[in-house]
Amino acid sequence: MKEQYGDIKVTQLPRFVVQCEIDRPPNNFFDLALIRDMADCFDELDEDSNCRAIVLCSNGKHFCDQRNPIYQEAVRLFGNKKPVIAAVQGAAVGGGLGVAMMADFRVVCENTRLTANFVKLGFTPGFGLTHTLPRAIGVQKSHLLFYSGRRINGETAMDWGAADVLCSAAGIRENAIALATEIAENAPLALLSLREQLRPGIQEAVQAATDIEGREQFWLTQTEDHFEGVKAVSERRAGDFQGK
Repeated sequence: MKEQYGDIKVTQLPRFVVQCEIDRPPNNFFDLALIRDMADCFDELDEDSNCRAIVLCSNGKHFCDQRNPIYQEAVRLFGNKKPVIAAVQGAAVGGGLGVAMMADFRVVCENTRLTANFVKLGFTPGFGLTHTLPRAIGVQKSHLLFYSGRRINGETAMDWGAADVLCSAAGIRENAIALATEIAENAPLALLSLREQLRPGIQEAVQAATDIEGREQFWLTQTEDHFEGVKAVSERRAGDFQGK
């Protein structure tokens, strides 16, 4: 097992848990290189008998913010065979929320903020969120987040089913490792089989979703509304959209 995949630091923990830490503090912006490195890492861990569960965490203020999502590499992440537990501190925004929702389980805290704020930027969701978010929290709540662009905190995420453990910010990684350890203590072949049964066809479904998401995002990011949305968000104001 390698210890580094680009900006992904890999640490073998006790009892068959492997920690994968995104190391781009403070905001952990993602790009093609980061997502490719994460997918490469997960591919190799699938073949490593010392790994039965993965903790995905980050070094910095925010779990993962959005910058230039590259969906073909993102789809690879949904093909990994071993359970992933995301420790989501701070903001998981846009595509960063997509990374969090790729995981099987999410551990959140009092300063966690989840938002699919694409419409505020003048375009639409990506990273397979149109498939993964409704699967986790239901169609209606997903629609509410997508249409409003509102942000929810860790407590609401827990109430809505977007998170599985709510803890203090200081204990977020410890709780993620504890959940991963509880899973990794079980029979490895049974875990692999169960995950395949519980997520049937998810990679193909996300591929289909990102095909549509990417197409729609492409033309919407060429509009005047998108440029106004980016400006409005950076200035912390409502957008003055004109529908063109």
